[in-house]
Amino acid sequence: MKNNIQKEERCLRVGILGCGLINQAGHLIAATKAKNIHLQALCDVAEDLLQKMAKIYEPDSIYTDYGEMLKDSRVEAVIIGIGDQFHVPCALQAVEAGKHVFLEKPMGVSIEECEMLRDRAREKGVLLQIGHMKRFDEGLQFAKKFKEEKLGEITTYKGWYCDSIGRYTLTDNCMPVLYSSDTMKKPAGNPKAVLDHYYLLGHGSHLFDTALFLMGEIEAVRARYVHKGRMHSWLIDCDFADGAIGVLDLTVAIAQKWHEGCEIYGTGGTIYAEIFNPWEFRSSVVECFDKETCTSVTPAAFDGQFYRRELESFAKCVLEKTPVQGADGDDGIQVMRALLATYRSVQEGGEKVYLKDVEGML
Repeated sequence: MKNNIQKEERCLRVGILGCGLINQAGHLIAATKAKNIHLQALCDVAEDLLQKMAKIYEPDSIYTDYGEMLKDSRVEAVIIGIGDQFHVPCALQAVEAGKHVFLEKPMGVSIEECEMLRDRAREKGVLLQIGHMKRFDEGLQFAKKFKEEKLGEITTYKGWYCDSIGRYTLTDNCMPVLYSSDTMKKPAGNPKAVLDHYYLLGHGSHLFDTALFLMGEIEAVRARYVHKGRMHSWLIDCDFADGAIGVLDLTVAIAQKWHEGCEIYGTGGTIYAEIFNPWEFRSSVVECFDKETCTSVTPAAFDGQFYRRELESFAKCVLEKTPVQGADGDDGIQVMRALLATYRSVQEGGEKVYLKDVEGML
């Protein structure tokens, strides 16, 4: 039975690649709820998992061969939510087929492959959006606008992303039942074998993108890292292009509730934001203090379905032929550069590393 969500007259016809965790928990639900998206096709090499997801979400077509889905002329865009190592190769296939691409974060695993993807998407005239969903957090969107209009010259940014030892208890309660298959395609090796790589790439990408979204370009970082027991912690000094300074705290995992947020100091006021575990689907609670009027504003932000909001924005941009409003290829590459620069700084004993100088892969 089809869902009864009211759709717009013209919807973007999408194919979703992957029936794994992120698509089950995020993008399949979001695409179904999105008012301007029609689920045209679904693809996964694990046929048993594909059939199970197809029964739930009822795409028009299903494929076990990604190349065959890309040949489907009814598919206008693809949503890619698979292993990080497969991001760029599969996105490039879609670009070459003339499909618009929504690519789950991180953009890839090396600077060079991400630049290749960005450049090829531009050459082919297709949109490329990276799935940094916190850019569609209503609270953070309000904070960004307030910063630009009220905060004057910015001096300082503080950001923190501290995973909690209770995270899996929370997510088990919030997420749908997640299914797997023995025939799912997995990256070579064990991505969790080197945990500092794994945590920095997975969690650090959120921390850096929030900073980039609110503050703009990061020029350089200096990072320290400590690992004791099962805890991994980074403190990262940032030099922003506008002259502001910042410090970022990434810790996995603390003996406390999920602890994420940011604070911005400016000559015209201050912003404080409390950010929640994304699977709670709660918009950030932000307090914006305006020095001129000596008043504090906290917006009522009710829509915490970031995954749906980012897909609706992607579809709107494709349908109206406008630039991406979320994270584009340049933003995805900036996050990758920041992650790699952080890792290099730790390896070099906390030396300053300029993002423009980093190459290679994490």
